[in-house]
Amino acid sequence: MQKNSYETGRLNLPFVGHCTFAKSPVCLDWNNIDADVAILGAPNDMGTQWRSGARFGPRSIREASTLFSFGHSGAYDHEDDTTYLTSDQVRMVDVGDADIIHTDMEGSNANIEFAVRKILESGAMPVVLGGDHSIHAPVIKAYAGRGPVHIVHFDAHLDFVDERHGVRYGHGSPLRRASEMEHIVGMTQMGIRNVSSSNRDDYDAARNAGSQILSVRDVRRLGTEGVLDCIPAGTAYYITIDIDGFDPSIAPGTGTPSHGGFTYYEVLEIIQALSKRSSGNVIGMDLVEVAPAYDPTGQTSILAAQLLMNSLGFIFHDRATSKARAI
Repeated sequence: MQKNSYETGRLNLPFVGHCTFAKSPVCLDWNNIDADVAILGAPNDMGTQWRSGARFGPRSIREASTLFSFGHSGAYDHEDDTTYLTSDQVRMVDVGDADIIHTDMEGSNANIEFAVRKILESGAMPVVLGGDHSIHAPVIKAYAGRGPVHIVHFDAHLDFVDERHGVRYGHGSPLRRASEMEHIVGMTQMGIRNVSSSNRDDYDAARNAGSQILSVRDVRRLGTEGVLDCIPAGTAYYITIDIDGFDPSIAPGTGTPSHGGFTYYEVLEIIQALSKRSSGNVIGMDLVEVAPAYDPTGQTSILAAQLLMNSLGFIFHDRATSKARAI
């Protein structure tokens, strides 16, 4: 029996070599991206209103992701009796970071949007590592003309502020900006709780824009299938995850922690169920607000990397299964 490359090549332990996401190949020529998934960093935290540091999120998530990159010809899940992330299901590249111009939010957002457009033009699915949540606005703007898109949002905060003292692109506004775009047809916002960044008018505006708002306790009461019933079927989905949607007991490394948050499986099981129902019709993801300086253990970055890798495994397995059924 021929041995696979993992058995015959270098051991390539997590602490060895260049630090790309999941040790995937680097592709810095954005005109020649040949992959199913392209990982992009958006290390901008100029939108924060309290503790900065999420600009170092992409580096920390990449480093944490090496823990899950041993190259065992995919990732076998004994509960599902399925091997995910096999090379025939998903090809992944790391395209580096969008260029961030200090003090220039408009220029930085334009660079993020440009990078995401290049990924989309290549046919790859963008997975964007923040940065604070303000980066979601230019990322989702890049999908113009590719709708309709329903946004699935995990967060402690509604992020639906319109304008404060002329500021329209802070990390409290990205879902409001997204709702103003023609290709966005609705959103399901989960985890919203307690003392928040939005007032009652913002909640009314979100509901008027077609948002379904669920607290952590709502999600637990409904269960995964009940939550799925709240998300419209038959459309493409974009998932945006603020790490403060999780409880700070498992994700302390963020600028705006909020107690009473999700556990890991509560979020993962919703993503898995959504992917299965839609045959993997998730067209992009971002994960934001990881600020590693506030978590010396590194568990927040590990949580982020593990969630993204498992989510990608589900999405591309479901795509492959759907394609095989269609043949």
